[in-house]
Order: sequence, then C-alpha cells, then structure tokens
Amino acid sequence: MRSLLLDIVYIPLAILYLPILLHQMIVQKKNRRGWVERFGFIRRRAGRQPCVWIHAVSLGEVNATRSLVAEIEKRLPAHEIVISATTDTGYAAALKHYPSKQVFRYPLDFSFAVRRALGRIRPDAVILMELEVWPTFLRTARRRGIAVGVANGRVTEERSMRRFGKPIIRSLARGMFADITWTAAQNETYADRFRRLGAPADRVHVTGSMKYDTAVITDSVSGDRQLADALGIDTGRPLVVAGSTGPGEEELLLAALEQMLGDCQGLQFAIIPRKPERFDEVARLIEARGLECRRRSEHPDQPAPDAQAPVSCGTSVSPETPLNDVGAAERAGHQTDGTVSSGCKPVIFLGDTMGELRKFYALADAVFVGRSLVPLGGSDLMEVAGLGCAMCFGPHVENFAEVAGQLVEADAAVQVTTAGEIAGVLQRFLDAPEQARAMGGRARDVVRRNTGATSRTVDLLCESLGMCADHPESSISTAKLRQRPQSVS
Repeated sequence: MRSLLLDIVYIPLAILYLPILLHQMIVQKKNRRGWVERFGFIRRRAGRQPCVWIHAVSLGEVNATRSLVAEIEKRLPAHEIVISATTDTGYAAALKHYPSKQVFRYPLDFSFAVRRALGRIRPDAVILMELEVWPTFLRTARRRGIAVGVANGRVTEERSMRRFGKPIIRSLARGMFADITWTAAQNETYADRFRRLGAPADRVHVTGSMKYDTAVITDSVSGDRQLADALGIDTGRPLVVAGSTGPGEEELLLAALEQMLGDCQGLQFAIIPRKPERFDEVARLIEARGLECRRRSEHPDQPAPDAQAPVSCGTSVSPETPLNDVGAAERAGHQTDGTVSSGCKPVIFLGDTMGELRKFYALADAVFVGRSLVPLGGSDLMEVAGLGCAMCFGPHVENFAEVAGQLVEADAAVQVTTAGEIAGVLQRFLDAPEQARAMGGRARDVVRRNTGATSRTVDLLCESLGMCADHPESSISTAKLRQRPQSVS
C-alpha cells in the first residue's frame, strides 16, 4: 500500500518536472539516453553467483567507487559487481572505469521500475554512494532480504537536513533511513545527522572518506605529457589550472588571470568546467575577453614533434632564447601553428573532454579547485592533494568541509573568501615554487593520514552478508562478529 501511495505522489511530481527535463534534453543535450533502464528494463544478469550492486549518482561518486570495487574484488572474489549511475557524466565514467562489468542506469523510484530492476539484477547487497536514498527502493530491497548500505555517507546541513526535516517529509524520511542496513559515514558530524534522520544508532559507523583512498599519490598521470604536447602547453613555464569550475566562476577567474598576466610574462592558464554542457559557454566567455581559446577537443594527442612546444602566448622559443624572455622570441618573429606572431595574445587552454582533469592537475604549478567561489558545494580536493599541487579554493566547500579544514589546518592549501584574493594567492604560489612544493607535500601527508575508509566499509558489507572476510583484528566487522559469532557463515 505504501508503495502505491508513493507512486500516486510521484506522478504529479513527474509531470511538474517534465518541462525541466525537456529543457535539459533539447537545450542542454543531456538526460537523453537510458530511459528504458530507468523504468527497470535492465539487461538480466547472467549466472547465479552472488552479486553486489554499487550505485553512484554522478562523476565524482563514480570516481570514488574505484577503491571500493578493488577492495570487494580482493576480499569477496566470488561476488559479481555491477555498477549503476544516474547522470550522463556518471554513466560515461562508469563505462570507462568498468568496461568488463555490467553498467546501467539507476531505476526511477516507481514501484514497478524498482521491482523489475531488482528482479533482473538479483543483488545480495546494494551499496549507495554518499546519500542516494529513495523510499520505495529501500523498502522493496528490505522486504526481499537485500542488504542496503550507504558508503562514504554524508548529509549536508544546508540541503539534506533541511529537506528531510520538513514536516510533510519527516515521517517518510525516518522510515526510509530505518530501512538502511548499515551506514558508513565520513565523519562524526555526518553520522549524527544520519541518526537524527532516523537511522538506528547501532547501524551508523564513522569510517572516514573513501575519496582519500582513490587519491593516488604520484607526480605524473598517464597521458599528461601527450596532452601537453597536443595543446602546446610549455612544461617549462608556469601553468595555473582551474578545475571543475561552475557557473559564475569562470568570469571571476578570467579577471584574476588578467591581473596576473600583466605584460604577458609567459603565464599559462587552463580552465576545465565540471559540466560538459557548459563547454561551449565557457569558450564564448574566453573569446569575449579577447583571449584565444584553445580547446582540447580540437587538439587530440599527436606524435611528439621534434621542435619545442609553443609557449602559451602564441610564440615559440628557440634553444638560444631564455625561457623568461618571451619578448625576445616575439621580436624574433617565431612562428606558432604556421602563423607569424603579430603580438602576445594570451591563450586559455579549455579542457572540454571528459576524464582528463587529473592530467591537467598533474601538469599544474598552481591549482584553483572550482565550484567553491559560488554556492555549489565544492569539488574533490583529495586528487589534487595526492598529486602534490599547491591549491586554493573558495568559501563554499560544504561537500568537502572536513577535508578542506584538515588541509587548511595543515597549511596544505589556502582558502580564499573572495574572488579578489585569488590572483594574489596563485601569484604567491608561482613566485615561491619551493614553498608551493612544500605545501603540496603537506597535502599528500593529509591524504596518507586518512586512508583506510574503503577497508572499513567492506567490513560492514561482509558483516551484512554474514561473512567474515580476511581483514585486520581492529576492523569494525571483526569486533562485531566476535560479539555475534553465530552470524559467521
């Protein structure tokens, strides 16, 4: 009966959402595919082996599943893993990361779609990344004896607590959170919010953030040099990267860049918007300021040229020209891309392809992490930290509040409060490269101190399956299984 009532509620909400969806499909060119799967018509999983279904909404959540999938494969090798996603970017990332696994769209929360999807996948357990909880899905899974856990769990005060705390939703939310088998929260603040929303206290555990486990500590990324060669990024000159930017940020960042350029001192600047539907918009913003926009999509990887790569100001430098003397190269009339330079027109490298953000970060001398100058919750800080980049970010990092706090406290990043501070902070990184490298080293130390959340999360998965996988004595699952030895199979 409850599922039927929810279906009745969902129908008018779907009608109200339809104009927004049509705008997304026609104008923004997203959400066009996968609708058959969203109604539960997912390819039937072959075989009878046990299965773990992992769901991640979008690109960031899908990227965070990599360490989780690897850990499950190591400790539960008999279990098949399937992956679902909601957004176009998340689905594309899942296909890229897991070409040998079944990847599909997460079903809508209509009862018929959920029943059909669960019947076709036949999971033994479902892991929802962060906070993708829906009442019909959770209730149907519980009735079928399917364990449902929340991994990397977080509940924001500004959005989730306010939404679930509304009188008309509060009672529904409490029943929904009570249906969750276990929750692996990123920190105690999030754990307390899960409990306040109705999750039983003994099912909520603080495990840390799994994104630390996916932050590979390395100095380079496969394909970064090929990207530099293709775009004409001169690795001998400073490069500032603004990654995962959001609406309203690029204009502020371009203004900061113009402050830093001065008389064109060889600075290179790259912008990588978070959403692919904004690539053309950002290209227009760059060109409207009289800057050259060099798009990654128009410069695919090529065999490395014999000649030295051109500098970002549209000039090339001969071996005899000092790297800090762009004016000398310009006066010498060197050619770039087959044309004679008639002036020093700064180039902005636009990352308008998917899955290459880490390549840009690996080439960077200084990084601004986007979606933080405007209230969008911030973007992943851990992968920047793992690469040892000197970074700054804005005041709006609610989605990564604990990470941001640790980085700032360790003097491993700088948080700016206004857009006007960005140019000064980035310039400081470039003017003191040794100090910038030391800051990057401290950021890596923060990553090292916080690893292990993935293993603790798989402990909870094993416990919910009634299994005792090979894990250390101090793990969550070992302690609980000792208290209830009869649950060990």
